[in-house]
Amino acid sequence: MAVWGCLPALRSFAADFLELYEASAERPIAKIEFAAFPSEEDLRVLKEKLEKKYNGPVETAVFLNPELLAGFRLTVRDRMLDASLLGRVNRLKNLPGLEGLGLENDGRSVSSGGIAQLKPDEVSALIRHQLEAADKPFDTAEFGVVLSVGDGMARLDGLSNVMFNELLETDEGVVALALNLEEYVVGAAILDDGTKVKEGDRFRRTGRVVSAPVGEALTGRVVDALGRPLDGLGAVKADGKMPVDVDSPSIIERKDVNTPLATGIITIDALTPIGRGQRELIIGDRKTGKTTIAIDAILNQAGKGVRCFYVSVGQKMSSVASIHSLLKERGAMSYTTIVVATASDPAPLQYIAPYTACTMAEYWRDRGGHALVVYDDLTKHAQSYRQMSLLLRRPPGREAFPGDIFYLHSRLLERAAQLSDAKGGGSLTALPIVETQANDISAYIPTNVISITDGQIFLEAGLFHEGQRPAMNPGISVSRVGGDAQVKAMKATAGPLRTQLAMFRELEAFSRYSSDLDSATLDQIALGRSLMRVLRQLPNSPVDVEKQVAVLHAATRKLFVKIPENRIDEAVSAIYSAIDETDEGKAYLKRFAVLPEMDDDLKTRLDAVYEKCLPRFAVGKG
Repeated sequence: MAVWGCLPALRSFAADFLELYEASAERPIAKIEFAAFPSEEDLRVLKEKLEKKYNGPVETAVFLNPELLAGFRLTVRDRMLDASLLGRVNRLKNLPGLEGLGLENDGRSVSSGGIAQLKPDEVSALIRHQLEAADKPFDTAEFGVVLSVGDGMARLDGLSNVMFNELLETDEGVVALALNLEEYVVGAAILDDGTKVKEGDRFRRTGRVVSAPVGEALTGRVVDALGRPLDGLGAVKADGKMPVDVDSPSIIERKDVNTPLATGIITIDALTPIGRGQRELIIGDRKTGKTTIAIDAILNQAGKGVRCFYVSVGQKMSSVASIHSLLKERGAMSYTTIVVATASDPAPLQYIAPYTACTMAEYWRDRGGHALVVYDDLTKHAQSYRQMSLLLRRPPGREAFPGDIFYLHSRLLERAAQLSDAKGGGSLTALPIVETQANDISAYIPTNVISITDGQIFLEAGLFHEGQRPAMNPGISVSRVGGDAQVKAMKATAGPLRTQLAMFRELEAFSRYSSDLDSATLDQIALGRSLMRVLRQLPNSPVDVEKQVAVLHAATRKLFVKIPENRIDEAVSAIYSAIDETDEGKAYLKRFAVLPEMDDDLKTRLDAVYEKCLPRFAVGKG
């Protein structure tokens, strides 16, 4: 039984030689690494145990590896028993309550250099904790050897029993995700710095599928796709972990979407209302205000008991920082969590991020609470998945996307649901964002997501450049939940609005080619222009639904037609102020809170509000 030297090059050569010998001899060879020279008695005991396990003679080869610090590591084919100090401390970081013992290196991996800095009494404490927390001090693990690595993807030999989406880990703490389970090779996506992995490295099974931390501790935090903190506020002491990729609720476990989730944006709440448990797509070209709508929806959830999760996929970190600053300034971080996978992060992290946020939100939904998730955006998410798939040698299809790209987003968005009362009545609402090019909603990813969701808010670049904010096209935008997600007063008020806007857009296009128009047509165009002006809204200024109803009721009654167009914004603000400050406005609010229904009594109270504030804006006044 030879003892090989400790030089890494010599060990590598010896390992290759033994692998060839083992293949030709068709019998197992036990490769044993010791941190220091073993005694003859230790070697004899180990060999006896091996021969007993394999029911016959076993060849052994012994190496010296000081990096193990203490103990030994035994490898037989693709099974490894790690009884070294390095292996024990590496496993400790997965045990709860050890965040403060200095095991983490840059928050992601454990290094032997960091372990070497521990004091003797700290090492003893670590080992004692492991012995108390585990049934046995060490265990065997299945591992795979890296055959090739590049662009964040690794192909591994071995791991015959690995699970799909299982986490794999090297001795240095680099984490990978098993994705391609082929007959002889496993394709894995590296979730950390891929430059730390080289051919010949070993990834061992962890027995855990990729999971995300959940619970109250995540509220107000900024974390990455694996739930690791990015805001410098210390470790996240979560209530537990849940798998990021799970089945969606069944039909029996759901109920109809019938409770509004108001965004505070008049155009959306009136024309394309969103209900709790709905999936409403926000779609449009770049820089047309898609993210602004989602952020306004988050701002409008203040005090309404809805937990919000904003997922940034493939964005710049500076953009995420500005969103975090805005939410923090407006107090929205008290109920919001931001999950970040920036453009500089590996594609696997961008792939996992939406599922991580969905799992965090499901924690509250399954406990009877309400959650809102914004996926910004699924176009970049699909691109990251395409990159991974092509590197994993999956066959490309339309626009080079793999054939399962539809399943990628459907299994994510189907998890949004309004649960039945028997399941607690919680809800998870999804606002996915998709970016188009030149308003082309017939491209592959937009049509995929449109077919999955319950409606779409289409932002038109032309309207945006004309100054309409938000630039929603009411003709293409739709909500398949409709009036079920509106209070009765809003449903009655917004009913004729879509028809009036559609008529206006048609007549406006016709009027460009004709100067001789009858009075009825001119009146319809004037009404449409006043409606479009009323529907303009500054970003990050959500409006309560009772104020929206008041303004829209005035607009559909043509009260703003009599006001110069350049003063309509001022008139709308006057209505808001009158509702907050006058006795007539307070009486309207009190009545609306008791019965939000557009009956004669509510109309009378609204007329009193209008009489208080609108006459001064008529033509020739002010």
